Amino acid sequence: MTLEHINMRFQKGGFFSKDRSVHVLKDIDLTIGEGEILALVGESGCGKTTLGKIITGLYVPTEGQIALQGESGETIKRKKRPLSFLQVQFIQQDSYAALNPVRTIYQSLYAPIRMHNPKWSKKQIDTKIDELMTLIGLQPAAQFLSKYPHQLSGGQRQRILMARAISLDPKLIVADEPVSMIDVSLRLSLLNLMSELNERLGIAFVYITHDLSTARYIARRGRLAVMYLGEIMEEGAMDVVLSHPRHPYTRALLKAVPVPDPDARSDEKLPLKSMELSGIEDRGEGCPFAPRCPYMTEQCERPVDYVVTEGVRIKCRNLEEVERLNAARPEGTDE
Repeated sequence: MTLEHINMRFQKGGFFSKDRSVHVLKDIDLTIGEGEILALVGESGCGKTTLGKIITGLYVPTEGQIALQGESGETIKRKKRPLSFLQVQFIQQDSYAALNPVRTIYQSLYAPIRMHNPKWSKKQIDTKIDELMTLIGLQPAAQFLSKYPHQLSGGQRQRILMARAISLDPKLIVADEPVSMIDVSLRLSLLNLMSELNERLGIAFVYITHDLSTARYIARRGRLAVMYLGEIMEEGAMDVVLSHPRHPYTRALLKAVPVPDPDARSDEKLPLKSMELSGIEDRGEGCPFAPRCPYMTEQCERPVDYVVTEGVRIKCRNLEEVERLNAARPEGTDE
């Protein structure tokens, strides 16, 4: 899948204010390869979920094009997506809200398979459901299929969402913070499940998260895209970006990750000029990170183009200063 010059604006208004356009996503260019895992990382409210819904065709971008196997996303209608976009599925963050509370797990899995395979017999669908339950590790299947969503744990519901997503044999799955509402002890098993589906079925994943540690684990052989206020600040191979972060925001994210070993911790403060997160509505034409960046200059207020080095795209006008900072980076940032 290829996204070119994606822009997204929403109309915002109220009883006491005039309607105005909010530029949520700005000039997003992204390519997702076949069977690839891309981790999309950023703070809450930066537009990650909006981009995920555009990738799945749930939102139509204000500007730009989406191409999947040669079919342009410009033809996407809000209520009728092209058939090729059924190959892109979405896994929501809230597993309880994503499942119909008055339907059993069997009914929730049966419905999409029946809808998209109308010539299949009930026996064929039941066989498919049993295969899915085996694949996601919920056995014996009969023990779970007769239950309702509230009778399952959060981890089990998230696995059911995974099964429903792969029931249509997708080429790409967008997972929107799938482990953020799961107990820490169960997160690793779900991340391993996604890795297994990626390897066994060749399904590409876009893993959306604000947790850099889980992104690092799931996409350790994939790519990382760091997002800030609706723009991608840095994007490249996971090991390259983490071992040599170039954008100041990427460095700040890495510095904010807690270090378990007390002896390995540093007293160095976060490389930020301000701890306050600006709003998307206040973003100017230049670098959105400029108000918090310790290397901001007047030229940062002008539109910023990408710089490509070692296969990594960086949106920064003061890259030389960032490189100077990287030369003295503390231990513990390497992969």
